[in-house]
This record gives sequence, C-alpha cells and structure tokens, in this order.
Amino acid sequence: MSHPLTGIIVAMQEELEVILQSLVNERTVHRAGMDFHVGHYAGRPVVAVICGVGKVNAALCSQILISEFHITQLINIGVAGGLGHAIKPGDLVIADSLVQHDMDLSPLGLERGQLFRLDVFDFKTDERLLELARQAAIHIAQHDHFIGRIVTGDQFIANPDQAKALHEHFSALACEMESASIAQVCYLNQVPFICIRSISDNANTGAHMDFTQFTPIAVANVSTLLQVMIPLCDPVSIVA
Repeated sequence: MSHPLTGIIVAMQEELEVILQSLVNERTVHRAGMDFHVGHYAGRPVVAVICGVGKVNAALCSQILISEFHITQLINIGVAGGLGHAIKPGDLVIADSLVQHDMDLSPLGLERGQLFRLDVFDFKTDERLLELARQAAIHIAQHDHFIGRIVTGDQFIANPDQAKALHEHFSALACEMESASIAQVCYLNQVPFICIRSISDNANTGAHMDFTQFTPIAVANVSTLLQVMIPLCDPVSIVA
C-alpha cells in the first residue's frame, strides 16, 4: 500500500526552497526546462516544481506531472493580485473556480472566458482539497483568507480600471497568470486540483506590498499550508 502522489506547483524559487529544506530522499528530474523534485514531504510522496510564468508553461508542467509522474492530486500555491475590495496584501485567496479571462470568442457568440467546444465555463476545484486548504489557512492567523473565483490571463494586471472590470465581470477575487490553465489540464485528466494564492497587491484599492516585505510572508504561508495539508491529502490508500 502507498499514499497518493501529490504534485506541488509553486511560483517562486523562495517558495520551492522552503519545500526542499524538508524534502526527504530527494531526486531531481529535468524535463522541458523545469526541475521536478521528487521525495517525501511531511511523510507523504510529492513532486515539487516551479512551472514558470504564463499559461503555456503552467499547462506544460501540469501535463508532465500527470503523464510522467502519475500524480493523483495537484496543489498550486503562488502569488496573485487582489481584486475584491476587502482583500489586502498578505491575505490568501483559495480558488473554488477558475476562468481564463483573456479567452474571448465573443464574435462566435460565446461568453468571454468560455473555451471553444468545452462543456464547462469555469473549472471547479476539488471539494475535499478546498476544505483542507481552508482548514490550513486558519493556522495563518495574521492574515485573512477568502474563498472564491480566481481569473487567469497572459497579462500582468496593474491598471485599476482593468482590475475593476475583471472583478465585476467575473466576480473574481484575484487574478494571476497560471492557475486556470493548470485547472484546465487537471479537468481534462480528471485529477483533483486546488489553487491557493498569496496576495501581493490590490489594483482596485492601490494597496501593495514591497517584494522584499512580501516574499517572507508568502514563503511562511506556503510552509504552514503544506505542513498542514499534505498529511491530510490521502483519505484512502491506493495499491502501489
């Protein structure tokens, strides 16, 4: 018997380093310009990787995790811009659904964000992983956490008008550049997925945090979340 293999995609080298410090029996596999670190974290088998910026990098990385490493669930932790007015730098947003905001086939009569000939509009995260992420976020007492939609696009959103439009059109709490494409790959492969993002700024309110101030917070959040989540991520054992 063995535990399910969990894939972990992070955004920053600093976030990966805090995982590697606790990774036991590590080996590194290099694929498509990315280093996949295989080992045991908090007593469970994991594969941790930085996917790089943008939807193509994120989708490629996710498919490698699924096809080559045969992960059974995927956790994405990274950085995002806040869109909801109550969300402050340092807070966490846990996605319950994800949409690609830059997908626009409206001339074909499709709603903005709808992918061509796909049977869903948004990609729902796994209910079990969502609850585990919520439980883990409670341990981060110094910052609030929110559950809602995150939108993804190959654009860095810094304009307040753009941020307001995304919030109003998609009812989104945060925006970033990878997670909806990860969610799409997981949906097509029927792999449970969760996305948790640390908020570095809020274009709606003008609130932001200096990178040198924000990075230790994001790293601490990653460490706390994973230490709590990973041991709980296997409700049943599977045959090796």
